[in-house]
Amino acid sequence: MKPAPFDYHRPEDLQSALSLLGTHTDASIIAGGQSLVPMMNYRLAQPEHLIDINRLSELDYIREDGDQITIGALARHDAIHASELIAEHMPLISHAYEWIAHKAVRNRGTLCGNLCHADPASEMPAIIQVLEATLILARNGSSREVPAKEFFVGTYDTVCEEDEMLVELRIPKPTAGTGWGFEEVSMRKGDFAWAAVVCLLRVENGRLDDVRIAVSGAAETALRLPGLEVALAGQAPSSDIFENAATKAADALAPFGSATVSADYKRDLVRALLPRVLSAATARAS
Repeated sequence: MKPAPFDYHRPEDLQSALSLLGTHTDASIIAGGQSLVPMMNYRLAQPEHLIDINRLSELDYIREDGDQITIGALARHDAIHASELIAEHMPLISHAYEWIAHKAVRNRGTLCGNLCHADPASEMPAIIQVLEATLILARNGSSREVPAKEFFVGTYDTVCEEDEMLVELRIPKPTAGTGWGFEEVSMRKGDFAWAAVVCLLRVENGRLDDVRIAVSGAAETALRLPGLEVALAGQAPSSDIFENAATKAADALAPFGSATVSADYKRDLVRALLPRVLSAATARAS
């Protein structure tokens, strides 16, 4: 199939793009188009207006800004993967990109576009939640900040309004001594995750501290596990504690099944991956 008819716009600057969003009530933004174009071809998405932001060079950046890293809406996946700033301050992201999508997708796709697509099996929505990122949404005349844990509300659904655009991602640098872990199982490396588990934590005086855990592929959207984080905080790390935590997490999840993987198997994956992630994060914490 081919897309339904639409009007194409190619603004030269951010203000023009926001003006178009404010004028047209049924519009979609395109940068890489790695998710939007296939959905349009299958007519799962039928925007009346397509706003191409590829000329907005002002949004193509990865910057160090004090105690945080800022990533613009046009920063491509491959640029983030190759960034020395990201590798130095957020090795979790650099490592996870070995599993995220395929080269052709990463070459054109953008991180902000991926987040707005909000696929429940995508890895980055879980990762930015444990990193406690802030998303900057702009509309004509104003902007607002949204914590990552509040951005995703359902499958392919976010808090971003029709006249808003995600223009920037702000990620605080993890404090020294923060450990991280990431594990994923998918049909092929680069495919969407059947289940992915990510964790950040610290170890203070032999006890777990500031534990953050999120999963992808196991619910309608990527999500943090705050109850488990609280239960683990203050405990001395051990394989028994990690195994027990994984069982509780898996039992509490209600993943969706598909033709290729059952809900029960996804729960088993979380049960198997979470102890590995916690162990890796503990080993990296210092």
